Amino acid sequence: MFQNLRFNVRALRKQPGFALIAILTLALGIGATAAVFSLVQGVLLTPPPYQEPERLALIPPARSDGRPAADSQGWAAQQWLEWQKQTKTFEGIAAYDWSFNFIVLRTGSVSVEGMWVTKDYFRVLGLRPILGRTFSDSEAAFKPKPVIILGYDLWQRQFNGDRTIIGRTIRISRWDTPPTVIGVMPPNVRFLPSPTTAKEPNYNPNAPVDFWIPAAPDPKYRKELGWNVVGRLGKGVTSKQAQAELSVMIAQQARADHDFAGMAPQVSPLESELNRDGRRILLPLLGAAALVLLIACGNTASLLLVRGLQRQSEYAVRTALGVRRLALFFQASAEGLLIALVGGTLGIALAFGIVKVVKLIGGHAIPRLDSVSAAWPVLLCGFTAAVLSAVLAGLIPAFRAARVDPAEVLKSAGPKSSAGRGERRLLRAVAMFQTALTLALLVGAGLLIRTMSNLSKVQSGYDTSHILTMSVTAVQGDKQDFHRRALERVSALPGVQHAAFAWGVPLTGNNWPGQLDVEGQPPAAKASDRLSFPMRSVTQDYFTLMRLPIVDGRGFRASDAGKDLNVSIVNQAFADRYFPRQSAIGKKLWMDGRDHPGINIVGVVANARNDDLTQAAQPEIYFSFWQATPFSKHLVIRTAAEPRSVIASVRRQLRAIDPTVAIENVQTLDEIRSDSLASRTFAMRLLVGFSAVGSVLTLIGIYGVLALSVASRRREIAIRTAVGAERRDIRNLVFAEGFRLIAGGILAGLAAALVLSRVLQSFLFGVEPTDPITLIGVGVLFAAVAFLACWVPTHRATRVNPVEALRYE
Repeated sequence: MFQNLRFNVRALRKQPGFALIAILTLALGIGATAAVFSLVQGVLLTPPPYQEPERLALIPPARSDGRPAADSQGWAAQQWLEWQKQTKTFEGIAAYDWSFNFIVLRTGSVSVEGMWVTKDYFRVLGLRPILGRTFSDSEAAFKPKPVIILGYDLWQRQFNGDRTIIGRTIRISRWDTPPTVIGVMPPNVRFLPSPTTAKEPNYNPNAPVDFWIPAAPDPKYRKELGWNVVGRLGKGVTSKQAQAELSVMIAQQARADHDFAGMAPQVSPLESELNRDGRRILLPLLGAAALVLLIACGNTASLLLVRGLQRQSEYAVRTALGVRRLALFFQASAEGLLIALVGGTLGIALAFGIVKVVKLIGGHAIPRLDSVSAAWPVLLCGFTAAVLSAVLAGLIPAFRAARVDPAEVLKSAGPKSSAGRGERRLLRAVAMFQTALTLALLVGAGLLIRTMSNLSKVQSGYDTSHILTMSVTAVQGDKQDFHRRALERVSALPGVQHAAFAWGVPLTGNNWPGQLDVEGQPPAAKASDRLSFPMRSVTQDYFTLMRLPIVDGRGFRASDAGKDLNVSIVNQAFADRYFPRQSAIGKKLWMDGRDHPGINIVGVVANARNDDLTQAAQPEIYFSFWQATPFSKHLVIRTAAEPRSVIASVRRQLRAIDPTVAIENVQTLDEIRSDSLASRTFAMRLLVGFSAVGSVLTLIGIYGVLALSVASRRREIAIRTAVGAERRDIRNLVFAEGFRLIAGGILAGLAAALVLSRVLQSFLFGVEPTDPITLIGVGVLFAAVAFLACWVPTHRATRVNPVEALRYE
């Protein structure tokens, strides 16, 4: 094999054009596949840093009648406390919730995300601190002494990895007593999903956890819903077995207490839940990259087949001189292996570059992208792809080299056909295979392009232009006074048209999910039947700023203030659903039961797609900011010119009021809109790129097949010309072969696309996977370009000189 490799190195040096095309072709396929697999390995295949994570399971609630449960539902403490005592399928059960706070600094406070956890949480997950300890039983009791465990990233970021941090206190907003640091956790510990708080403005389950604080249920409120629950399955126990056991216990609890009726558990493996979004994005892209690799292998196989045909005389002489067929097989295989190894090396270098680019542009599209490493995964996948490419691209040429009949090849003298009918048929099959795979990629790219086009035309209901948003949180002092002064100062700045505070800015995914009773609707028989709505809190200028018209009643006023929540504004979708043939103005809502004073509806605002541009407006409720002031909120500013031009002056005004104020997440609303579509945009760009590469390789393959066909049929073309065939007839002859090749590949490709495009279903909007316009349009466009690739071989066929071609006959 070493001798064969040396021989093939010399042979390839004599034909640098062939070597360069073959190597670059494989490098593109190997680079794309290695890069995407590195993303898959870093995001999907890297296990979370828990002990035996495959045995961990989340236990979210679901309605037993099949209807969707409220986002804020969760479990009651009374329920999971009983599970801890009775379960036989779980080794441990713990409860948790997401938390958000600020480290108070003189130069401006810094936001931190953390978790409330019960005393068994670290034992259940198998987490051990790298410094200090976890919570003791007394610290994890109700109303304990304030203690805190820091995440590794926060420890490094804010405290420079100081190992003397244990025993020190840190100042946290909303805590009267500064908590004492008792431990530091290892790096890369991320959040468990917390559906009960998923609509919070700063909720990011893919971020590293900054801190953990102990939580215990209040004995007075053990029946209140809202806890997230995680469990560790016993050895050999399946999720189905655990779900069956919990279903029995929950049914018993429902019989004992009617408030727990109507809910059922969903025991879901933790790794599956953590990887849900990543799988939806990365697996289709890995499939697309694999198709590009197959197309590249097909192209290289065609090149090696043609090269083998050109070397048939050489193989025949070697066989006649006594070289064994196995030796010829290894010689031809070595050529494919050499090209694959060189192409693989170049492809690995390309993959490193692709991974870096993806990490720059895909931050909002792919979860946990920061954990992707472009080191050994790229090397391993690149080497594996190179070996696979060598097998796929070099095996058929090697077999054909070993089957050469020396008597058949050497019996004719002078120039002869470079390929017989069998060889041409095989090359056509390879080209059709490439065409089919390319069509599948092109259809997928076409569907995503149409999706983005449809989304660009969606009427959101509000105007996103010239709007600046930022998270602004006063962590000390009189919060209401700060907000009023902030609005006065910011509104007076040059270039600012309107300013408002809001909790629930569009397309950030945040709102306040709450359960209410609605006038005219029957009271809920149990807690799980209560109506749940997304709720938002805004100041009086918010609707004017967003250009959301009030269609009935009035907007909020400065006088809508005070501790009592007594006014609200609903959207048109709410009014249409619950008051279809009457005005909603004056109707009442109840948050704490109908025996309490109601909340009056004073206005109806136009519908807006606040949560997702792909979803029609759903019923939602707005409250006056001065009556429902949240802890964390957005300052929203409409400007006359470029929104970012006022950032510095807004910061100065806010710091002048309170130097410790936290100002973060500064974005324009147009940028937020783009981020909300990031996964679709990312998938479209990568798929378009893969399609472009595949198309170029396939067109080169079609050109090569027809060029070889013309060269192989020179004698036939010469005879046809000699007996009177015109150039038009020769042109039609070659075009007919090209048409059969292209048409067969397109038909097979459209059939494959109908199957493969369904993988993209979750990305599509306003277009079906079987959209006939996309299928026909892509097919026609590719056919038109492919026929251009037929032009040069066709033109060459019409210029065959019959005297020159028949000279040796």
